[in-house]
Amino acid sequence: MELGKKIRQLRYKASLTQEQLADKLGIGPQSVSKWETGASMPDITTLPLLAETFGVSIDDLFDLSSEQHLNRIENSLDINEELPQDLFREYEDFLKTQLEDAQNKQRATSLLAYLYWHRMNANAQKAARYAKDVIRMAPGEKDSEWVLTRAEGHAAWDWNMANHTKAVEFWQSIVEENPDVRPPYLYLIDNLLADHRADEAEKYLAQVSRLPDARPVMVRIYQAHIALARFDEKTADGIIEDLVSEHPDDFVCLFEAAQYYAKKCDYDKAIELYEQSFEKETRRPRFTDELMSIADIYEITGEYEKAAKTCDRIIDLLENEWGLTEDTGLAHARKEKARLLAKVHKA
Repeated sequence: MELGKKIRQLRYKASLTQEQLADKLGIGPQSVSKWETGASMPDITTLPLLAETFGVSIDDLFDLSSEQHLNRIENSLDINEELPQDLFREYEDFLKTQLEDAQNKQRATSLLAYLYWHRMNANAQKAARYAKDVIRMAPGEKDSEWVLTRAEGHAAWDWNMANHTKAVEFWQSIVEENPDVRPPYLYLIDNLLADHRADEAEKYLAQVSRLPDARPVMVRIYQAHIALARFDEKTADGIIEDLVSEHPDDFVCLFEAAQYYAKKCDYDKAIELYEQSFEKETRRPRFTDELMSIADIYEITGEYEKAAKTCDRIIDLLENEWGLTEDTGLAHARKEKARLLAKVHKA
């Protein structure tokens, strides 16, 4: 339905004349008449008040399809760092209605998870900021340290706080229910390796390696990490070196090798391989993972100017390959560049 016809329909439903609607909006009645006949359209700044007057959402004014609603929600979450409460509730209510629609249930469930994570992440940033303020005021006190640890994922000394048992149990259940699906095996192995549970990781790697879509290169990458979890660095290094030699143009192999060396704090080797991976990557647009890792390494090693220049490369990639002008990732890259340049001047 056209917007003008929708406005007329909602005006009739609200038992308002054109003059009464115009008074509520603070405009002339001729404007309402022009909208309803299609001679003109409401200014974008009028839409929130128009929706409020009729007791509907802005989306309702345009009669968006369910798919358009879902796309709008996803795009909004991608672009905005934080949602106002009324918009959060609007998205939440709509997504819950879609759980009853078999066609949209999976996507709506996924977007609900994204919506709640988005709110949690925004709140976590605030929690971290205030916790840091308290710690700066009283660095010897522990009352806010645990908040910061949870909010930003800081390392926890106590094993009972740091282990990944719950994650392991969850992914084990998913693997048992879906023995022919590859990704859950890898998420399970990741969590096992984080706790140095190498024997169990090796058992599940053997299972996933037998699946039709198993990736031989990744199987060997995981074999290296299992060796490293057993503190057998010589074997682990040998596996990675052989892989890079055998697959010098495979950007996935190069990226995973870079990850391996970064985890070992062999930063020069890691940067070299990240750069090779970025150069060899065949996907367009390319992702920012390699560049983000390089920027992190330069910051770790105190080379803040190089880190800031790498942020420039990220910004260029997002603008020119992804065509982004406003996005949370783009905004974050710009903030990171500014933060790193401040470190350069401070140094």
